[in-house]
Parts: sequence; C-alpha cells; structure tokens
Amino acid sequence: MNFGDKSVAAREKLGGLISTELKLPLTSQEDLSVYYSPGIAEPCRRIAKDKSLSKTLTVRKNTIAVVSDGSAVLGLGNIGPEAALPVMEGKAMLFKQFGNVDAVPIVLDTQDVDEIVDIVSKLAPSFGGINLEDISAPRCFEIEKKLLEKIDIPVFHDDQHGTAIVVLAALKNALLVVGKEIEDVRIVISGAGAAGIAIDTLLRAAGVKHIDLVDSKGLVCCTRKDLNDQKRDFCSLNCGSLADGIKGADVFIGVSKGGLLSSELVQTMARGPIIFALANPDPEILPDEAKSGGAAIIATGRSDFPNQINNVLVFPGLFRGLLDAGISLVTEEMKLAAAAALSKLVPKPTAEKIIPAPFDPGVTDAIAEAIRKFQ
Repeated sequence: MNFGDKSVAAREKLGGLISTELKLPLTSQEDLSVYYSPGIAEPCRRIAKDKSLSKTLTVRKNTIAVVSDGSAVLGLGNIGPEAALPVMEGKAMLFKQFGNVDAVPIVLDTQDVDEIVDIVSKLAPSFGGINLEDISAPRCFEIEKKLLEKIDIPVFHDDQHGTAIVVLAALKNALLVVGKEIEDVRIVISGAGAAGIAIDTLLRAAGVKHIDLVDSKGLVCCTRKDLNDQKRDFCSLNCGSLADGIKGADVFIGVSKGGLLSSELVQTMARGPIIFALANPDPEILPDEAKSGGAAIIATGRSDFPNQINNVLVFPGLFRGLLDAGISLVTEEMKLAAAAALSKLVPKPTAEKIIPAPFDPGVTDAIAEAIRKFQ
C-alpha cells in the first residue's frame, strides 16, 4: 500500500482527519445552566456592548479559517473546491498538532475575486484569523489585499508568505555555510506566481539586491509586453532564458515545475552554488543531479531528502503568536523576525542541515515568541 492509498483508507474509516471537542465537561444539569441557558446570556450581553470581547469570550480566541477555492492545489492545479477539501482538512490537522490552533477548513464554490472577498469578510466574525490556501495568482494577491482592507483579523496567504519565510531562514544559514553575504549574492527565482513574488519581496526586505524572476517565457524582463501588474513590479533589465539568467548566479530558488534545471546549468553558476528546488512532488532538479553539477547546498520541498523547505515550520507558530497577542495584521517586520527565529534553531548549519525539521523541538514556540513580541 502506498502513501496515497493509506491516506484514502484512513479517511474512509474516520470520515476525515479532524473533529471538534468539548473543552469543559457537560455532565450535569448545572453544567447546562452555566454553559448554555441561562448562563450563556451573559457573554452575549457583554459582547453586544463590546464586539471585541468576542475575540476572548468565544472560539475566536483560538480558531482560524483555512479558506480555498481549489484553483491552485499542491501540484494538482485547478481541481475545484470538493477535491481541495482534503488538503484544507490536512492543513487544519497540522495547525492543531503543531500549534494547538483550532482550524476550520472552508472551500468555496466560486473563483470570482469579489465573491470570495465578500464571503470571507462575512464569515470573519466567527474566526480569529484567516489562512488563505491554494488560490491561484494573480487573484490571490488581490483577494488578500481586499480582505486586509475589510476585516480586523489577520489574513495570511501561506503559499506566499509561509514559503517566503522558510526560504529566507534556510538561505540565511546556507549563505553562512558557503561564506557569502546576503547583500552580495545574485539570485534567480524560477516561478513568478504567488510563492515566487512573495519570496522576491521578502528577500529584498532582508537585504538581497540582485534578483531575477523567471516565468514560463523566460526572464521577467521589463521590456516584455505580456507582464501582469505583479510581474511588472519585479521585472529587471536582464532578458533572455533561464539559462541566460542562471549564469554566474549564486542561488537558484525554484517554485515552478519539475525537471526544469540540469546539472549543466548548475555548472554555469558562481562558486558554491545554492539550489532550492522546491517544486512538488518533482523538484526542478533532483539532489544527485544537482550535486553532479557542483551544487554546494541543496534543499527541496520533499521529506525524503535533507533540507526540506516546508511551510509547516512557520504557519502553526505564526498563528499561535498572532492569536495569543491579539495581533490583527501580519507585517513585513514580523515575517523577517519569524525567519530569523527559524534560522537560529540551527546554530551550526551544515550543507546537510540548514533548516529544522517539522518535528524538531522548539520550532512552534520560537516562531510564536517572535510574533508575540510585536504585541
């Protein structure tokens, strides 16, 4: 039986992977009187006078929504809301296991930007935060922006910002290993969608000065006439193909598709090349092939190779900190702090260990504490 068959079998047996639970015993008539009628009227009265109390007197204190329209699921693409639900459910499981955050999976039968914004904003009074998931670019940028303007709870698109935080943390340690400074390196990012643009944004905030984005048509060059607004904001004067862009580059970050990079192209990079081949399930280049091209450090998105770049290192602790501190907006400074905290969990990085593993102790606590300091 393979992993997929095991996943289906578990879901068939259990009817999904998550459930609700009572936090207090409900075993007597007195319990009913306290926690339901008539006792329940008092928290209702207090919230009616001050709506902000709903964030401390109800499930909002520890509950977020994991929201998707099924338009960009894992490596599966636009598979629709029903087929996306197992992923949202799995995400909720990770929130609970690693951050003790209660998460409710919500899939929407629409891919219209304004409809999604309207639905999520109307659902917001039930939650302490919104985790957007598997929504295609460029729509995801617009949805996040509009929600941030409409609701007073944190909105976080994990495909963008979670990925960027883990990449930055891993890059900090990788550069220590190869003896390079972040402001000196030249980076090529393959994939100009949600993750690629978010990585570009955060790396620049961290001090990177030289980045070239690559999409399916080559380098995102400012002279191209086919760029959307997001790509236009990150275009460069360098034009040509991936092969042109990667010559002399110090770092390759792939959030695109498998098999895109060859050992021959790695050989054209600068001394001590760093390869983050993060496409799933098939990386842009397999570790053995990258090594044969001279790669000094290799990371992937897979758990069966060293240096797994996995968003689970960030989102449980990040929301844990947001909920604990009552923070309503995730800032760039928080993302940088989370990346710094994550990188410090590997005090002596090596080529085979530049980032913690999900089950390493202290990961969630470190991220949560970094966020709580912004209270």
